[in-house]
Amino acid sequence: MQLSDIVPVDAIGTGLARPESVLATARGEIFASHVEGVTWIERGETRLIRPRSAPRGFMPNGIALAPDRSLLIANVGDTGGLWRMSLDGDLEPLLLEVDGKPLPALNFVSVDRAGRVWITVSTVANPRWRHFRPDRADGFIVLLDRGAARVVKDGLAWTNEAVPSPDGGWLYVNETALRRTSRFPILANGDLGARETVAQFGAGIFPDGLAFDAQGGFWVVSVISNLLIRVAADGGQTVMLRDENSGFTAAIEAAFAGGTFAPDMMEGGGGERLNNISSMAFCDGDLSTIVLGSLHGRTLARFRSPIAGAPPVHWRF
Repeated sequence: MQLSDIVPVDAIGTGLARPESVLATARGEIFASHVEGVTWIERGETRLIRPRSAPRGFMPNGIALAPDRSLLIANVGDTGGLWRMSLDGDLEPLLLEVDGKPLPALNFVSVDRAGRVWITVSTVANPRWRHFRPDRADGFIVLLDRGAARVVKDGLAWTNEAVPSPDGGWLYVNETALRRTSRFPILANGDLGARETVAQFGAGIFPDGLAFDAQGGFWVVSVISNLLIRVAADGGQTVMLRDENSGFTAAIEAAFAGGTFAPDMMEGGGGERLNNISSMAFCDGDLSTIVLGSLHGRTLARFRSPIAGAPPVHWRF
């Protein structure tokens, strides 16, 4: 079954390039990462915010909106580090090392209600894709709290999006190479407690993006198979959106199992309309529309959701 058989999907934005991470606000804005900065979509207008004085190889991946409406950018380029960019394009480094060591390529960044910043590193390998495998758990999570940074959890298998739960009590994390969503209790001092598995996925599913809904469930984006999966509060899993080429997924699955996966294998995206969807955000005033980011899309996909989202921390920034 293809995407068109399930739900009407339209496209928004123009001229996007690698819109891997998306976020939305109550103002009607949508922000998406871009190879040259961050795309800002508002009232039907698409604008590209290009950073000034970016380091060589700078590549925005995960993005977050700070309370002062600056953008936090996880640099997945070789220079790594967490960066802050104003909506005018002024760029400055926010965190370049932790525990006395340079931060490598980052994957994602999020902000919680206490103003703390959560940062994920998928792997310390260079090139990164050498460790996109279940037996190379060298990913970790960094907490930046009131200017001080420290590693709060390591030994993770391709750490991807990490998002605090709506009640602020848990940090949910997609471990892509182990096909699972884990969660960790957030302790009073910001440390993370013992890991719990809240969703285990099967072959062909590679969890990337993550968002919570208003009914106590969470949604996971499978980047290669172009699936959007809802995990209910009782753990039940439902495919909410599918645009999958089974032969494409099978080929990637075989390469992953054999340890020969390479990123150029994902080019083309596999779907009829979607191109390696990688992230999602609930948007519009009632949080009942979903917008999808992707690795190879030139626009963002958007569709109405049967379940409203939970307002993210940045919703009214």
